[in-house]
Amino acid sequence: MHVRKRLLLLAPVLALGLMPVACGNEATPAAGPSTGSSNEAVAGFPVTIDNCGAKVTFERPPERVILLESAPVTIFKGLGVLDKVVLRAGAFPPAYFDDETNTFIEKIESLGEDLDSSGHLKLSQETVIAKEPDLVMGLPDGFTREGLAASGINALMQPVYCPEGAPGATTFDDIYGQVETYGKIFGRQKEAAAMIDTLQERVTKATVRPTGKKRTAAVLFPTVGGGSGYAYGNKSMSHPQLEAAGFTNVFGDVNERVFEVTLESIIDRDPDVLVLLYVDGDPKAVKHAIVKLPGANDLRAVKNDAILVQLFNFTEPPTPLSVDGLERIEQHFGSGT
Repeated sequence: MHVRKRLLLLAPVLALGLMPVACGNEATPAAGPSTGSSNEAVAGFPVTIDNCGAKVTFERPPERVILLESAPVTIFKGLGVLDKVVLRAGAFPPAYFDDETNTFIEKIESLGEDLDSSGHLKLSQETVIAKEPDLVMGLPDGFTREGLAASGINALMQPVYCPEGAPGATTFDDIYGQVETYGKIFGRQKEAAAMIDTLQERVTKATVRPTGKKRTAAVLFPTVGGGSGYAYGNKSMSHPQLEAAGFTNVFGDVNERVFEVTLESIIDRDPDVLVLLYVDGDPKAVKHAIVKLPGANDLRAVKNDAILVQLFNFTEPPTPLSVDGLERIEQHFGSGT
């Protein structure tokens, strides 16, 4: 008899977007502080985009950006606008970036890197407003689009984290769409197009076309310390990532991004491999949190030690780091056939 045991997992709100965040439907005013005159026209602007149901308008490219998440960094770097970031907050693990990018990030003043026991960023909206940005990337707990907009500050969140969720299954097109959107916002459409071409070539090269029966996989988010268990369905970037690597997502029939799951449910689907995501800390401890659970030895992936532990942004949200994650999965597990 299998032991019903919830995974010792904890899904940080800042990184995973599990908890609802404010996402207004009213049009957001144009960005506030700028290096240019407020009446100065910029070619190709204003630009209005839809972000989680809100119309966000930019009268000119942002000049003072605060990053409250690490996900946008690779796109900003590819577009050549990382120098527009004046402040940051939260974790920016060096493993995500090359040496040049890490050196640049280290020089950006941090407003704080501490997370509370629930994974919330310990930072107030008032602290960010006082810094007078014209764009804030991310809406962690305690922040609202409306509150920032009242001070003339635009805010964007990752579409995959929108409260209403994605309308359909997530695909690699979501990555390309984000690059295109940022290209419009910063007036770097040519750079965005070149970046998309490169990403598409990498995905095509990395995509496995199995000649035999596809192996199965599951993506989980474990941490040491307890909490609810979560797995990822077809609205997560993990789904197309696994498919491209030649695997079948055992939770691919679940039309959700992330959801609570029991160990018994995972054992019932018995994936060939496990991909375990984490935000920071010791990856060995993350693996230990799964393999030492009562009943985990019944899992084929545990028996065969077919487990990859990798940083969260190598999968979620859809960014160029997800392509890195695809390549890492293939390198670890082979062709998937």
